[in-house]
Amino acid sequence: MTALLIVVGGPDFVMTEGSSRGLEGALLQAAERNDAAMIRQLLQNGASIHAQDEKGQTALLLAVDRNHVESAKLLIIAGADVNAQDRQLDSPLLLAGARGYLEMLNLILEAKPNFLIYNRFGGTALIPACERGHVETVRRLLQTDVDVNHVNRLGWTALLEAIILSDGGPRHQEIVRLLIQAGADINLPDSDGISPHQHARNKGFTPIVHMLESAGAR
Repeated sequence: MTALLIVVGGPDFVMTEGSSRGLEGALLQAAERNDAAMIRQLLQNGASIHAQDEKGQTALLLAVDRNHVESAKLLIIAGADVNAQDRQLDSPLLLAGARGYLEMLNLILEAKPNFLIYNRFGGTALIPACERGHVETVRRLLQTDVDVNHVNRLGWTALLEAIILSDGGPRHQEIVRLLIQAGADINLPDSDGISPHQHARNKGFTPIVHMLESAGAR
């Protein structure tokens, strides 16, 4: 096999014929480091933008994971697949939503991602964003084609997760308000038949109870 030599951080990039695997490994590492100049050079020299590591992560997903917006933008412009999922079913959209990376999310949305790709729990990007209290991320996702009433494998919607897995504080109160405003089904129960209103009452989330009741919750 012909050797591969990459000089990082300098003006030179020396590559001999052969090893695409070496190029692709270098691309993945460059995405992890947010080394946009090296990413550009590697792509020019034939590195596959669709290469994946042992976890099934592409260079784009690695950039999203570390919130490296500059590298992610370069990779998307170069044709990276914004819908590619790794072995635990994370995609750029799903990961950016779950992490609350708003700038990254906006970048991915410009690339027209598929909203029918789901995470390992069978959920959308919106559901974990609601659970984790990422208010601005939720606000942005509600402006897209994401299904506000999608039910994941746990039997929970975004509204249910904003109640069941939250502390009921100001961030989650705002998220519940946004979900109601966006047309969330406030009476859609979980797989055990327990409604959002019942969950909120059981957890003592009085402001959320009042919001749901004002919206017609039963």
